[in-house]
Amino acid sequence: MSSSHPWWRNAVVYQVYLRSFADGNGDGTGDIAGLRSRLPYIRSLGVDAIWINPWYVSPMNDGGYDVADYRGIDPRFGTMEEAIDLLEDANRLGLRVLLDLVPNHTSSEHVWFQEALASPPGSQARARYHFQPGRGPGGSVPPTDWTSVFGGPTWTRVADGDWYLHLFDSSQPDLNWTNPDVRAEFLDILTFWLDRGASGFRVDVANGLDKDPNYPDIGEVDQIKRVPGGPLHPYSDRDLLHEIVREWRAVVDEYPNAILVAEAWVESWERLARYLRPDEYHQAFDFEFMESPWEEEPMRSAISIAVPTAGSVGTVPTWVLSNHDIVRQVTRYGLPQTFDARAWLLDGDRSLLDADVGLQRARAAALLMLGLPGSAYIYQGEELGLPEVHDLPLEVLEDPTWARSGRTMKGRDGCRVPIPWTATGSSFGFGSDGSWLPQPADWATLSVESQDTVPDSTLRLYRNAIRLRSEYLSVNESFEWVSLEPGCLGFRRGRVVVVVNFGPGPASIPEGRVLVASKSLDSGPLPTDTAAWLLTDHD
Repeated sequence: MSSSHPWWRNAVVYQVYLRSFADGNGDGTGDIAGLRSRLPYIRSLGVDAIWINPWYVSPMNDGGYDVADYRGIDPRFGTMEEAIDLLEDANRLGLRVLLDLVPNHTSSEHVWFQEALASPPGSQARARYHFQPGRGPGGSVPPTDWTSVFGGPTWTRVADGDWYLHLFDSSQPDLNWTNPDVRAEFLDILTFWLDRGASGFRVDVANGLDKDPNYPDIGEVDQIKRVPGGPLHPYSDRDLLHEIVREWRAVVDEYPNAILVAEAWVESWERLARYLRPDEYHQAFDFEFMESPWEEEPMRSAISIAVPTAGSVGTVPTWVLSNHDIVRQVTRYGLPQTFDARAWLLDGDRSLLDADVGLQRARAAALLMLGLPGSAYIYQGEELGLPEVHDLPLEVLEDPTWARSGRTMKGRDGCRVPIPWTATGSSFGFGSDGSWLPQPADWATLSVESQDTVPDSTLRLYRNAIRLRSEYLSVNESFEWVSLEPGCLGFRRGRVVVVVNFGPGPASIPEGRVLVASKSLDSGPLPTDTAAWLLTDHD
C-alpha cells in the first residue's frame, strides 16, 4: 500500500478474544498455540490484520484487562517464544497483528501497586496511582462520589486509611498519568512490542487516562461522558490525554505501518475527531454506529455525522458492530429495538427475541458496514452469525460486572463463549477437552465446518463481501447518498451502490448487477431487512 493511502485506512481487522478462539493444549482455555493453528482460517477470510485481546501476565479478574506484567505472556496462553513465533507466522501470511494496550490501570498484583501498598501515604510509589485521604469522620468516606463502570464505588480503602481509585474493578487500580514514571514506562512498553513484530495497538479506555487533580464530585450526570457543551468531565475525555497520545505517536511513527487505535467513549463525533488529528490516533471506533438501533434514520444519522467529521481531520471512520464488551448484534437486532439488550440478558422476556430476524438483520448490517468508506473490525464469531449466549448458568459467570452490580447485570460472558469449529466434539473443535464457558448445543450448525461449503451461509457471505470490498472499494473513499424510497438507505461508492431495506416490505432498488446480497435475491424488489451491493454503469 502506498504511503498516500496507508493500509489501515480501508483495512478489515479481525478481533481475536484469545481465551475463546482456539485451545491448543486441551485445558479448556484458548491460547497462542490454538490461534497459530487457525491463522490460515483467518487469512481465508480476506482480512488485513488481527487484533488480539490482552495476553499479558494477569490474575484474570477482568479477562486479562488487569495486567500484572506488560512484557510477559500469561502461562495460560503460552510463552514469549510462542508469541514471537505467532507474530512472525502472521506476518508471513500477510496479516498484521495489533495488540491490546491497557494504560488506564494495572492489576493490583502489578509490582508497582504492591510497592505502593507497602509504602506510606504521600510516597513516590503511591504517586504512580491515585491515592487520596477520605472524607468525613476519620476519613471513612470515599474521596468522591464517582461510580465504577462495573458498579459500586470507584474507591477502595487500604489498611493505613488511604483510598485508591479504580474506575473498574478494585483489582484494577488507575494509574496517575501526570507521573513521569508512568509516562516513561508505557513508551518503553510500546517499543518492546513493536520491536518484536507488533503492528500497533488498540488502546483500552483511551478516553479515561487523565483525572481532575481536584477530584470533584460528579453528581447525577453520566459517569462516562461529559454533559454536551459543558465543562470537562473529571475523569473522561480530558485534555491532557492528547498530550500523552502525541508522545506515543512519536514512538509508533518510528515503525513503518504501525498504528494506534482508540477505544474512546465520548459524547460526540466532534469530540472523537480530536483523537484522530494527524499526530494522534490513526483510528477510533465509531460506537454511535454500533449502538444505533436497526432503523433507517438512526443508521443514516450516524453515518452522515461520521464520514464528514472524520474527513475534517483528514481521516476516515472505523466501523464496528460488536466486540468482547457488547451484546452480539444477532441478539441485539432480534429484540425490540427500544430494549436495553444488556439489561434483558438477566431476566427479560425470552419470547421477545426473534433469532431468525436477528440473524437476517445482522447479515444485512455486515454488508452495510463493509460497504462504508473507512476501516471495519469484525469480532470473532460474527462471520458465523453467533448470537449472544443469554442463558449461561449463573455459576459459570466470571465478568466482574455480575458481582459488583449485586447480581443485577449479567455482564459480558455471553459474547465471550468459545467459537465452534466443527459440528461434533465436546467443544465443537475449540479444544480436546471442553471449554471454559459452555457452548449451546445448537452451535453445531453454526460451526466453521458446517458453514464452510454452504453457498448462502453467513461465513461465505463475509468471505465474499470482504473479497468484493478489496476488488471494488479498496482505495475508493468516495461517498454519496442515493435517494431511495422511505425506509431504505443507499449510497454510492464509485460504481458500487450499497442498498439496505429497513422498511416493513419489499423495496425497489436501482438498476445494476448484484455483486452480493445478504439474502438470496430473485429478480425484483429487495426484501425487508436485506442489503445488497449493486455494480452500476455510473462512476
